[in-house]
Amino acid sequence: MLIAFNKPYGVLCQFTDRSVPPRPTLAGFGLPPGVYPAGRLDFDSEGLLLLTDDGVLAHRLTDPAHKQPKHYLVQVEGLPDPAQLAALCAGVVLKDGPTRPAQARIVEPPELWPRQPPVRVRRTVPDAWLELSIREGRNRQVRRMTAAVGLPTLRLVRVAIGEHRLGTLAPGEWQRLDGGG
Repeated sequence: MLIAFNKPYGVLCQFTDRSVPPRPTLAGFGLPPGVYPAGRLDFDSEGLLLLTDDGVLAHRLTDPAHKQPKHYLVQVEGLPDPAQLAALCAGVVLKDGPTRPAQARIVEPPELWPRQPPVRVRRTVPDAWLELSIREGRNRQVRRMTAAVGLPTLRLVRVAIGEHRLGTLAPGEWQRLDGGG
């Protein structure tokens, strides 16, 4: 079974939380029993999360050796210049080593659902949206990459993993991708 889920902002990519007070988890969204996330999205990131009950499929979706591209819409603080975009495309050196080259381009602000809480607005600091695609998945990688080139991330929404797309799923909604009900 393969499930596409639109993970809302402020939800953990696990089914339990031992924090006090507990934070929202995947358990609150009526997902089928026996599925688990194939990969992760940070607590403060949104968008496509794939879940499966198939370990082989989970490995194929998440192992960098399979080079599944992950596509993001990224709202950044500042206006990207050509050198910053070129640096993202070439690969950025992070504390844990260089990243693989990415695809990055400026895009018009996308039509997305409102985020709760809203992204802070600073009238004196412009922001922009990037479409960014990577083929690896280190911890907080996209945020660290944009910060490394001087463009802190304000909002991060994953819209696709390989051939799987978020589509029109609203935050908190899910659907089976393998034809099941």
